[in-house]
Formats: sequence, C-alpha cells, structure tokens
Amino acid sequence: MKIAIIDYGAGNIQSIQFALERLGFNGVLTRSPEEIKQADKVIFPGVGEASSAMKKLMESGLDKIVPTLKQPVLGICLGMQLMCKSSEEGNTTGLGIFDVDIIKFSNKVKVPQMGWNTIYNLKTELFNGISENEYMYLVHSFYAPKCDQTIAITDYELGYSSALQKNNFYGVQFHPEKSGKMGEQILSNFLNIK
Repeated sequence: MKIAIIDYGAGNIQSIQFALERLGFNGVLTRSPEEIKQADKVIFPGVGEASSAMKKLMESGLDKIVPTLKQPVLGICLGMQLMCKSSEEGNTTGLGIFDVDIIKFSNKVKVPQMGWNTIYNLKTELFNGISENEYMYLVHSFYAPKCDQTIAITDYELGYSSALQKNNFYGVQFHPEKSGKMGEQILSNFLNIK
C-alpha cells in the first residue's frame, strides 16, 4: 500500500511515520502532486500556524490538488483545520472541503487545550473497535464547531468536532500518532477504508 504524507513543512512528521511503521507500513513524505494522486491513502498532517501553513500549500500548488483527491485522505490537527472553509487563526481561507469555520476557544478556558481528553458520539468505520469516551491526545487553540459532518465530539468549554468526515475526506483534531494503542487503532482503521 502506498501512503503519501503531504509535505508542506508542517512539524512532527516523524511521529506519524513511526506510528505507521509500528502498523507495518511506510509513509512517504512528499510534495509531488503525482505521487500524492497515485497513493492509496493520503495523510495531511499539521502542527503550526494556519496562515503560514496555507501559504506553503499554495506555493507548492497543493491547495489545488488536495480537494480533488479521490482516495481516502486523513487530516490531522492543523491538517483537519485547513480542510475547513476558514480559520480565525491568521484570518485564513481554508480548502473548503468541510463546511465549517474554525474558531478560537474563548479566554474562559486555558488555551491551548493540551493533553488527554475523551471523544464520544463516534460515527463511521474510522472508529471501529474504539469505545465511547476513549481518551485521545490533543493540543490546539482553535476548534471546529459541531456540524453535519461531525463524526466525534470532545468537550472543552463546549462540545466541538474532534473528527469530521465528508465523502473520502476524514479529519481528526487529536493526534492518533500520539494517542497510544487506541490512536494506532484509528490509524489502522483509516488504512483499511476502501
């Protein structure tokens, strides 16, 4: 199986590669449109700031490629946020795959939300074998409100979308690659999506 990890300068790629290796797969870090289009699965990672990440995607032309992909695509953290319509972070226009705008947590809670939190109201095969209220590792200051494409919810100040899905596109706000055995189960489920 060919797994492409989109390379646009986002940090923290190694932990994704290590998690895939533990599952018996190799993820190829690439910014080649052809290599990304030909992959069986695509992972869109992200650690960093939305507007500068979007700028890098646009410089490489990947902002035009990602929304046209037909194979299963998994956005992680900032990757998921960039797949939405827009983000308040840096007043960024996103890829518009998910029909929701990313907004910042209020100053009533500690920002960023950092550490372990539960996910619930789990939908789709992405969560096969995962129990309701399983803990995942999160670190973020911005979130996707609940919407028609929400497939998992986490509570922090309010209930928000910790996972989204539309057609072949999936997004998770948490880091499956840092969420122990259950996170690896989610990655494995993604790799098994037809």
